Amino acid sequence: MTGSADASAVANAARKRFPDFFIVGHGKSGTTALYEMLRRHPQIYMPVKEPSYFAPDLGAPAGSRAPARRRDRLENYLSLFADAAPEQRIGEASPSYLRSSTAAARIAELQPNARIIAILREPASFVRSLHLQFVQAFLEPEKDLRKALALEDARREGRDVPDGYLPETFLYQDRVRYVEQLRRYHAAFPENRVLVLIYDDFRRDNVGTVRRVLRFLDVDATSPIETIEANPTVRLRSRRLNDVMQAVAMGAGPASTVVKLPVKALVPRSLRRKLFRTARQRVVFATPRPPDEELMLELRRRFKAEVIALSEYLDRDLVGLWGYDEIG
Repeated sequence: MTGSADASAVANAARKRFPDFFIVGHGKSGTTALYEMLRRHPQIYMPVKEPSYFAPDLGAPAGSRAPARRRDRLENYLSLFADAAPEQRIGEASPSYLRSSTAAARIAELQPNARIIAILREPASFVRSLHLQFVQAFLEPEKDLRKALALEDARREGRDVPDGYLPETFLYQDRVRYVEQLRRYHAAFPENRVLVLIYDDFRRDNVGTVRRVLRFLDVDATSPIETIEANPTVRLRSRRLNDVMQAVAMGAGPASTVVKLPVKALVPRSLRRKLFRTARQRVVFATPRPPDEELMLELRRRFKAEVIALSEYLDRDLVGLWGYDEIG
């Protein structure tokens, strides 16, 4: 049923509240910004991003804020939402759920009335942005996207995979199976319980898209909405430079002593930490370089069939919106 959960655990969990809705992905497609904007609504309770309980087939997400001990058992997972007020709708956002082959069925089994929100992005830009994110997070050692993509066959066989991660994590192009991924949710939930958003619409009109989501969730859609840009795509300048900045911030090593002694005398501790975080963001990371247009064209040619199929599936001209009508 739910993997390791036995009958008594499910019985105990049944007395607790389950999430009412799920933002299922994809990552780098506005899921973090949507999560941050929704969780500020007084009628919504979203305490943590990426618990990923319903996607055990993919392992723990990189950088997850939910402790591992809270991801492995149903009762512990549900305890994340224990502080929700009775009148609030409970939600969670785990971008891995769209990619997972089991999450849709597992969610439907325990919460058949759930509402599902998926966000899709033009495939080539999605793959590029995801790779940059993985480099920034030190998951992906290969900074060059073309070379990282060339490693996919080897990684599929379990070779050249960064320690501690499943090979599937780094199969960037395999994530672009939008129709197959959506079908799993449409098979598990009524059509009116699944909302598919397009990243371009969200970027163009944050507030309007969030109000559409609020209406979908049957909460007040007239409340003030704070526009938030979260998890922006950046380029890593140097891992060595990052390590030096981290050492300074943590007070480790000779560089830290040289920098922090005069600063410590003049600046309160809380402000020092904020200043070091800001400096690290500005020094270690940079605006991404322009994409390799030749590679992006190659990717778009590869993904054209998927975009055509998705356009037909959603009955929306994504071929034209994403410029695939200009690709031979």
